[in-house]
Amino acid sequence: MKKKALLLFSEGLDSILSGKLIASQGIDVVALRFITPFFGWQWKGREKEFDQYIREEFGFTAGLIKDITEKYLEILKAPLHGYGSQFNPCLDCKILMLKEAKSLLDELGAGFIITGEVVGQRPMSQLKHSLRHIEKATGLEGLLLRPLSALKLKETLPEKQGIVKREKLLDISGRGRKRQLALAKELGLRKIPSPAGGCLLTDPAIAPRIKRYFELKDGKVAPWEAEVLTFGRHFELSKGSWLILGRNAEENEKIFRLSPKDSVLLKLSDIPGPLGLFLIFREEDLEEAAKLVKKYAPKARNLEKVAVKIIFDEKEREIYV
Repeated sequence: MKKKALLLFSEGLDSILSGKLIASQGIDVVALRFITPFFGWQWKGREKEFDQYIREEFGFTAGLIKDITEKYLEILKAPLHGYGSQFNPCLDCKILMLKEAKSLLDELGAGFIITGEVVGQRPMSQLKHSLRHIEKATGLEGLLLRPLSALKLKETLPEKQGIVKREKLLDISGRGRKRQLALAKELGLRKIPSPAGGCLLTDPAIAPRIKRYFELKDGKVAPWEAEVLTFGRHFELSKGSWLILGRNAEENEKIFRLSPKDSVLLKLSDIPGPLGLFLIFREEDLEEAAKLVKKYAPKARNLEKVAVKIIFDEKEREIYV
């Protein structure tokens, strides 16, 4: 077996510690960060920067970014193992990422995969039976090593072959973090991140919005729509439209950049304010949408009448509200 490991890197403390434990045994560790609009998106288009960060901050061999948005949106429609507390398909998500990681092993010259999973830490995806199921579903039995809980799990191939010394692995379980924090201090980590990298599909303020939109679109959601759903003010209008308004200049720019050419956009004609975009458009909702554009423009909301510009297919017209 090759003396190189591929680490599923979430940016959370557990995945960092797992990588450090394996690297401390003289094994090359490549940190793989999967991204979608719901997690890790801040690294999109920053592959070189990520690689440098991984090498300098943690001493790993390399850092890779892989965008799995399209495949992720497919499983989000109807995940085989269901959702967590919000709209998070944690078990299916982990299986997807591990299958993708497995497909990269030969290309990267890696012999096995490591993760920061801890037995009993998460109720949906990190109970013992769930961990075993993940191994079978991905075809990674014997090749998936969880260094923080390894002593509570079956011995893996890299351990059996002496590539990884089992006695240097740990037996952590449960939701506490005391042992991880102590290990972080022992290993000299300069920053102590959160337990995981964070997923917007677990956020009770954002996840219901995304779930509702998926329901309205029967799961037919494009990658650009998924990204737009993660920011801004969103409104489901009375005749069935779905409107997003930018909350500041940065969000206005993102809305404009992400919107397709055939989108319907709204903005105030002569006053600074939010840019509006219909994700679902019904002509009957135009006036209601224009009133919302006015309402969320501080310099316009108290005026008796303002002109709102409707932009569609490079043509413009105005309505007054």
